[in-house]
Amino acid sequence: MPSMTEEEYLVWEKSQEGRHEYVEGRVYAVHRVSEPGPVCGDDRHVTAALNLAVALHQHLRDTPCRAYMSDMRLHVASSRAYFYPDVMVTCHPQDRESRLAKSQPVLVAEVLSPSTGSYDHGVKFAHYRTLESLKEYALIDPERRSADVYRKGADGLWVLHPFAAGDTVEFASVELRLPAAELFAKLD
Repeated sequence: MPSMTEEEYLVWEKSQEGRHEYVEGRVYAVHRVSEPGPVCGDDRHVTAALNLAVALHQHLRDTPCRAYMSDMRLHVASSRAYFYPDVMVTCHPQDRESRLAKSQPVLVAEVLSPSTGSYDHGVKFAHYRTLESLKEYALIDPERRSADVYRKGADGLWVLHPFAAGDTVEFASVELRLPAAELFAKLD
């Protein structure tokens, strides 16, 4: 597919059946769970993302923050990119006004799968780190029942906070402590 501008991508994406991420002029398909493909999730992936999104939604109910799942785009302006993170939280008034994409998240979470794990750890995290508003990036591993939460310190450095099965996962950016048993509930 030839490269396109951000504006062309947004218009084109509206007419597509599936979702597509956009990075510096190039478009990449994001497959649905029921479709074969390199970014395909499974029942465990979807369940872990839903568990986190529901916990965040309930926790943030009486705050200006909102949790979104994988159908909401995240615009990373510095990378000229649009992604569909599994879960994200934004508290910024500008994001409440934008219905098509959010750009000021405080928390982004990706649920790992064998086909996307290295991309989520590397390239995608490199793009996300350019977001000034981002305070935490969580990588949820349904296979290991663990979570790696990267938290940006006051010095701007990202520090890993690993959580194993049985731990309570702390999302400091939104003041949520979530027992791993809840995060990984109903995973068979």
